[in-house]
Amino acid sequence: MSAQPDHPVSYKVPAIPYSINAIGTALADQKRTQFYSEVLAAEGRVAIDAVMEKWWREAMLDRAPGAEASRANASAGRKLVAVEDLIAQVERAAG
Repeated sequence: MSAQPDHPVSYKVPAIPYSINAIGTALADQKRTQFYSEVLAAEGRVAIDAVMEKWWREAMLDRAPGAEASRANASAGRKLVAVEDLIAQVERAAG
């Protein structure tokens, strides 16, 4: 008998296309409303890109497995990880 899972677990999250519609679709209702408000209020390509970057990251983080629990723990000051440890984890995962 093997200790390995029957189906390997992948923690990779597919990237959200970098477009206003794709980002808006990926966000939950309240966040989506805020995103579209900020995009419509932005003037010029640089400002729009900044809004898109901010909310694209937010949408990607929301997709990460356990994101909601992680944010709840962080807000409550539980299960915190030092930045250095987090970087080491990411580097190990990258190979």
